[in-house]
This record gives sequence, structure tokens and C-alpha cells, in this order.
Amino acid sequence: MNNDSPDPSTGPALLRAYRSLSPQQRKSGLAAWLGWLFDGLDMHIYTLVATPFVAALLLLPATHADVGFKSSIIQAAFLVGWAFGGALFGRIGDIFGRSRALILTILCYSVFTGLSALSTEWWHLLIFRFLSALGIGGEWAVGASLLSETWPKRWRPWIAAILQTAVNLGILLACFSGWILESANPRWIFVVGVLPALITLWIRRAVPETEEWTAARDMGKPPGISALFARGVASITWRALAICGVALTAHWAFMFWQQKFIRNHPEIINLSGSGKNRAAVHALTVLMLGSIAGNFIAGGLAKKFGYRRSIAAMMALYGICMALTFAMPWSYQQTLCWFVALGICSGVFGLFTMCLPPVFPTLLRSTGSGFCYNFGRLAAAGGTVFFGLFNNVSQPGLALLYASTLFLPAALLALILPEPLES
Repeated sequence: MNNDSPDPSTGPALLRAYRSLSPQQRKSGLAAWLGWLFDGLDMHIYTLVATPFVAALLLLPATHADVGFKSSIIQAAFLVGWAFGGALFGRIGDIFGRSRALILTILCYSVFTGLSALSTEWWHLLIFRFLSALGIGGEWAVGASLLSETWPKRWRPWIAAILQTAVNLGILLACFSGWILESANPRWIFVVGVLPALITLWIRRAVPETEEWTAARDMGKPPGISALFARGVASITWRALAICGVALTAHWAFMFWQQKFIRNHPEIINLSGSGKNRAAVHALTVLMLGSIAGNFIAGGLAKKFGYRRSIAAMMALYGICMALTFAMPWSYQQTLCWFVALGICSGVFGLFTMCLPPVFPTLLRSTGSGFCYNFGRLAAAGGTVFFGLFNNVSQPGLALLYASTLFLPAALLALILPEPLES
């Protein structure tokens, strides 16, 4: 394994460094990237059709308060499943290996996303989204650990950007699917989520376990989850839990309720169902394009200033831009411009991909990073429901304005994060 490859600071250097990677490193990178790509697809399929699909299941108009409430409960269940999946599959990855765990996570989220199309009651959809989220949360922890153990350490900021871009491209695939199916019954978009299961056949055959995990396993059994709170590790665990809980609550409040906000925009609210779907897809597409740029901006900042200061600065900027977006009545086109800025700011979350795994011991790596990062989903689940109920789902913009204030404490907490070694 080559962890001393040239620092890829320029295009030619990056190409030379990439050519120096072993076949194992390339296969591991492609497997993790594809896993994250389809993570993004299955993650956001629901947010695109939440309002019309839940309304159809409840036999109520889309504007009814129960539709917003039940759709937020489903999203909360998804985030809770994401949190438990990160801990569950993170543990499986530490015990049985990264490659095996990666296969299981992809099968989990693709199968249950597809089964969501069979829902005939709103609580059916809740169960399927919870189960699919187990795999999505697990894939984050396992994929991040896989790359942190196989690719050069000095590449970490750029690896983070590339992995997070895979998620963004997956969300754009969801947007493309929503555009193709904008006039179809909303349930059929979930069938698209079955596609990721096909790549597990290749992963099983082509992607070996990492040398670092194999060597650590041969030296002893992985410690229990309680080791996360033992001397020497507990401080890292608590600091990571704090920032992930606060930051992800604000981020996921935005990521879910922005679709309701767009559909309720004065220029959109009186459009047909397909017209609203199109506007929602356009908004999410613009957001993801901004996020792709933000991933590499975040990587560049981390390379120059370190993870702590870069995360703190981008969190603070995220809060400012989010407050400005929802504090004033912008036109639809102006709102899309603000969504570009918010997307750029959201690139900060890509840094957690390479920042968290290395600060934990090898046999606690996917457990620790998965547990801490995905704990934030539990807080975010409560936040998604709270910010919806706070305004009775009638003014999502006001709820999001209040949610933006959470990025200030998140920025302060970022300053106490451990800085991973890049040697």
C-alpha cells in the first residue's frame, strides 16, 4: 500500500499520483465511490416526492397539515435508521471487514428503497425508509474507512471532496429520475433505487479487504462499542458527537424542508402537480451543483488551513447564508441563486468523511466514525419534526430561519475537533 504518493496539488501531479496507485487501491476507491453515488440516489428519492406520495397514501390534498406532519415523521424515521445503521454496519465493518460490510449496506438500502414502491399506507413507507436508511448510514462509515485505509493519507481532503461529490451526483440522478417520472405516480420513482444492488456482484469479486484492517484483526479481536468511551478515546468521541449532532440537525432541517418551501413559494404554489415537481427538481439540482463546487472548496481550505478551522469557517458561512435565504421574500430565481451558495457551504460535510475515521483506532474506526457522525441523524430526526411542528408546517421558511442559528454553535464546536495526522 502506497501512502507516500506525490501530493496531488496540480492536474499533472494528480494524474501521475493516480497512476502510482495499486489495482487494489483503485478498486477500493471505485467501490466506495459507487457506494456513495447510489447512497445519494436512494437518500433523496423520498424528499422529491414526499408531499405528493404521502398525500396519495393519506387520501388527502397535498396542502393538508397531516401530509406535512406524516411526511416529516417518515423523514425522522429515516434519519433514526441512518443513525442506527451507521453504528450497526460500522461494527460489522470492524468485525468482518470493509468489503463484506460494504456489500451488505448497498443491498440493504437498494432492496428496501425498491420495496417502498409497494407502500399502501403511510406507515408502510415509514418502515421501508427506516430499513433502507440502515444501509445508507452504514455505507458512510464503511466506505470512509475503506478509503482512509487504502489511499494516500495526504490525499484525504481531496478524497473527501470526491466522495461527497459522488453523493451529489447520486442526488442529481434522483433529480433526473424525478424529471423523467414527473407526471407518473410518485411511487414508481422508488423502483429506480433497486439499481445499486447490481454493483455488489462486482464488489464481492474484485475488492479485497484492506491490509490495515487485516493486520489489526490478526493481532486481536475488535474492542466493544464501550471502548469509544474509554480513557484515551472518550474525549474524541464526545467532541465528535457534539458537532455532528448540532450541525446535522440544522443541515437536515434544511435538506428536507427546502422542498416544502419551494412548493409553497408564491411563484410555484399555483402550478400543476407536475409543475411543482419540476420546480422542486430544479431547486435540488441547483443545490447539488453548488455542493459539488463546495466539496472541492472545502478540500482546498482543509489542505491549506487544516480541518478544524476550515469546518468552523464553512459552518459559520452556512448559517449566515441560510439566515439570509429565509429571512426575506426572494423571487424564485433569486432563491435558486441562494441555493447555489447554500450548496457550496454544505460542502463542509465532505470533510467529516476523512476527518473522523483516522482519529479512531483501526478496529474502532468504522464503529467510531459511524457512531459519532450518524448520532447527528438522531438529533436531526428530532429537529426535522420540531421545526415542522413549530410552524405547523405552514411556514417552512420561518422554521428554516430558526434552524440556521444552530450553525453558530456548530462553528464553535468545530474548533475543538481533533486534527487527524497526515503523515
